[in-house]
Amino acid sequence: MKFIKLVLVIAAFALVSNVSAQDLKFGHVDVQKLVASLPEKIKADKDLQSEAKKLQDQLTVMQTDLEKKYNEYLAQRDSLPELIRSTKEKEIQDYDQRMQQYSQMAQQSLSQKEQKLLQPIIEKVQKAIDAVGVEQGVIYIFDISSQVVIYHSDKSIDCAPFVKTKLGVL
Repeated sequence: MKFIKLVLVIAAFALVSNVSAQDLKFGHVDVQKLVASLPEKIKADKDLQSEAKKLQDQLTVMQTDLEKKYNEYLAQRDSLPELIRSTKEKEIQDYDQRMQQYSQMAQQSLSQKEQKLLQPIIEKVQKAIDAVGVEQGVIYIFDISSQVVIYHSDKSIDCAPFVKTKLGVL
């Protein structure tokens, strides 16, 4: 077992010594900053803001209606028979619940629209990053806004076996 580990370590050192540091090229990009500067993203943001305003305007109308119903109820509450009073209370509660449901659905709708608008932009950026990686001959391109590797070439060495050896896992 120790012999196998020793052979793996020697093989790792031999492999690493064959690859000189000059052959390794790395790149980086701030993807968030890049995406934010694209005309498509700026247009998507405007579209989302417009949609959000429409949904918010509708919610404001609903809120005004609810306040009106509630104020009318408060003004008449003491003079209403029990059945009518409980019916109006139920109507107000139902309307409030519908308003909350509308708000949740509006948020989901905005989220879905944002995803739909941003997906092609993200794909376009990823293709460009891939192309630059190939053209520049870099092994990795790091996204400095998120600290994530977003491109790696076939020249990259899978270090998992070496790490497993180092950890004593075979």
